Amino acid sequence: MNEKRYAQTITILNKAGLRPTKQRIALGDRLFGSGNRHVTAEELYSEAHQLGVKVSLATVYNTLHQFCKVGLLREVVVGPGNRYFDTNTSPHHHFFFQDSGRIADISPDEVSVSKLPCVPSGLELAGVEIVVRVVRTDSDPKTKN
Repeated sequence: MNEKRYAQTITILNKAGLRPTKQRIALGDRLFGSGNRHVTAEELYSEAHQLGVKVSLATVYNTLHQFCKVGLLREVVVGPGNRYFDTNTSPHHHFFFQDSGRIADISPDEVSVSKLPCVPSGLELAGVEIVVRVVRTDSDPKTKN
């Protein structure tokens, strides 16, 4: 494996306390090498295989969950069995385009929550994430989703 090509990914993994295995490096390079992105485990698995990376879907899932656990990714659940992994770990919200299955970031400044329920005793609020589901209302090709 070309250490120079993967230096940024290896540094990211080391700083997060993860051992830079070949699979983690290959998957991390796909995730962190091209700006913020939203990806499903299946999409990442497909990308890896297209590049000749030998990795199982179970390893992809395990790696994504490890990356989430150490704060390198956020998991965005938009429905049962419909999960995305987001490289943008800062607080923000998402549009979910139901027609295409794509998600996109919404700045936290664009959403206002005026009231939240009382948090049960012994717990504290860790955050609020909103997924706004949208569908196309016309056939205008200029309306991207």
